[in-house]
Amino acid sequence: MSEADIRAVLRDELARLAPEIDFEALDPAVDIREQADLDSMDFLNLVTALHQRLGVDIPDADAASLATLDGAVAYLARKAGAPPSS
Repeated sequence: MSEADIRAVLRDELARLAPEIDFEALDPAVDIREQADLDSMDFLNLVTALHQRLGVDIPDADAASLATLDGAVAYLARKAGAPPSS
């Protein structure tokens, strides 16, 4: 799975949780929760959905790594063994 695939999964899951957001307008370096107005339960549901869709274990201690789009993609790519983007 490539980083583009992971970004697509993130887009899908964020759209399911917050259909009003424009994924393409999100700043990849800013906290997803702030931009998408996600509460802690929404964020937990996002982490759970990413775990289920990608088959990547995401320990609670690592959840902060998913705070931004760039951080989430990098973390999930590393855990999923995705090739680096070019």
